[in-house]
Amino acid sequence: MTDPLKPASVPPVPPSHAAPLPHPAFRRLRGYAFDPSVSIKLDTMSINQIVYKVPWENNLTQGPVGEYLEVVDYDPPSKFFYAPIDLDHPWLIAQDGLAPSIGNPQFHQQMVYAVAMTTIGNFEQALGRKVQWRTHSLIKNGVYEEDYVPRLRIYPHALREANAFYNPKKKALMFGYFSASTQNPGTHLAGGTVFACLSHDIIAHETTHAILDGIQRRFIENTHPDALAFHEAFADIVALFQHFSFPEVLNEQIAKTRGDLGVQNLLGQLAQEFGVAIGNYGSLRDAIGGYNPDTGRWEPLVPDPKDYFTIVEPHARGSILVAAVFDAFTQIYKIRTADLMRIASGGTGVLPSGALHPDLVNRLAMEAARAAQHVLNMCIRAIDYCPPVALTFGDYLRALITADTDIVPDDDLGYRVAFIEAFQRRGIYPENVRNLSVESLVWKPPLDIYTQDFTRIAKGMGFIPDRSRLFTDRFSTFKEMARYRAMLHNYIRDHLDDLPAFENLTGLVLSPDSPPPFLPAGQGTQLKFEVASLFPVQRIGPDGDLLNQMFFSITQQIPIPIDPHNPGGATVPFRGGCTLVLDLDSGQLLYRIAKPINDPERLQNEMDYLHNNGSGSLRATYFSHFVTGTEKEPFAQLHRGD
Repeated sequence: MTDPLKPASVPPVPPSHAAPLPHPAFRRLRGYAFDPSVSIKLDTMSINQIVYKVPWENNLTQGPVGEYLEVVDYDPPSKFFYAPIDLDHPWLIAQDGLAPSIGNPQFHQQMVYAVAMTTIGNFEQALGRKVQWRTHSLIKNGVYEEDYVPRLRIYPHALREANAFYNPKKKALMFGYFSASTQNPGTHLAGGTVFACLSHDIIAHETTHAILDGIQRRFIENTHPDALAFHEAFADIVALFQHFSFPEVLNEQIAKTRGDLGVQNLLGQLAQEFGVAIGNYGSLRDAIGGYNPDTGRWEPLVPDPKDYFTIVEPHARGSILVAAVFDAFTQIYKIRTADLMRIASGGTGVLPSGALHPDLVNRLAMEAARAAQHVLNMCIRAIDYCPPVALTFGDYLRALITADTDIVPDDDLGYRVAFIEAFQRRGIYPENVRNLSVESLVWKPPLDIYTQDFTRIAKGMGFIPDRSRLFTDRFSTFKEMARYRAMLHNYIRDHLDDLPAFENLTGLVLSPDSPPPFLPAGQGTQLKFEVASLFPVQRIGPDGDLLNQMFFSITQQIPIPIDPHNPGGATVPFRGGCTLVLDLDSGQLLYRIAKPINDPERLQNEMDYLHNNGSGSLRATYFSHFVTGTEKEPFAQLHRGD
């Protein structure tokens, strides 16, 4: 007799009839939203542990080692390798990785991987292409070559000092650890160990340095007070706006500030633990205010246009740019939430006392997150619209406006005007513009008489190719773009029909008959040039419009004697060049963004800056471009200071 309580046996499903398992889109990894210090404060402990969602990598191995990153946990001072974490272990997959832990090196490895991959994802979303690391430059058999670098190395415990930096020679991120201050330890144990690799902000900051160096390697050359400051500011901007992608943090801070992001809050601060541990109040840098030692309180930052003309230290000068971008963001946030504030306040604009309604908090947080992501995308996309050399804050403002106009033609909410006003309040003005209107700041398309050669080059070389060849895997794209760069270089060198027109288009000097007037005697009759970068992009605007474009940068240099009275002595390269933006669908050249090499005024300004601000200092030693082939560690020295 059949037992009615016993379930009937179910025949196994044949393998051919089994439903395919869905491929996971993300890997969930626990980590700190800020750093460990935020977890030991009652008012913030509940929001500091979050789950990062990073793209799933099928071939991730112990380290972790994936497509983009290779974590190598070697501690040089102790000459010790820490065991690598295996993020594919079933137990770790089941519990979103290791729980945050200050004392577990394997969690440190997990943390740097999660934050670096998050940062890479933000860049790829904004840029519309895969991230590539800076290549290794080699001379093989007398021929210049570039070796592909598949992975950025990350060393979580690379040095025992209060520092972290990107090493462009090793293509690696180096994180330090150190003892907290004994004089003003704050929430830390006096003399306790602080790990830079456990700070979201420091990891994101250093990863951004590496990505930016892979896009334009000339941005680190110290040709202007803005050069080093921009690298630092841009890295801070990316780290800061990633805060707004953490829902738990955002909702809590919106509720705490009653929706006013212009007052002191965690979202506008960077590297709190690091700043306190080295003896500073609060965060290492703050985008909206700071500690006033005279009053003993945090105070909002009041823009002073004179700062841009007087402050030259890279971090302090960079903070001017960070503050301008954060100022623009807060104005955009206010525009997006004005209707919610009117509803919540009954039209008075003054919210009633007491805690905000949770529904209002959620809606404000949603608008803040959207505004922050838009601003972050604007800031990242703008990199492609910058000149390849001698970048200034004013150039970056024009790049911001152009990049946003390109993908969002209608600026109904005034985002671009918010950026212009924020930069204007800090005395940052672009050169060679008639006024500060959006129309004046957008880079202009080149005249047709200058583009005929380039249009013919683009069509003849297949720059409107089969798209499947441009957006495959990273290595294939690298090889394909290297081939196009070589073809473009050879065509410009050997087959131009209208040399003067192409010189006017690019700002280069290609004709031996018209050398720059400041060319040193005996320099030669024809200057070399380089197709420095070439990137295909696919971007989708908010209205669903698809942009298919190609970005080129072509550069040139002239060795200029540092001492004009000693022409045979050390030299510094003076560079010129341009960025060209091509529409892949129409073949039209959209923008020409040039820093002409035949510019004696800019040369004089660069030489004056070198002699007056760089000679004999850290900048001259590590960031000037003297003829020597020695590559030191510029970012390490920048982070240590003078």
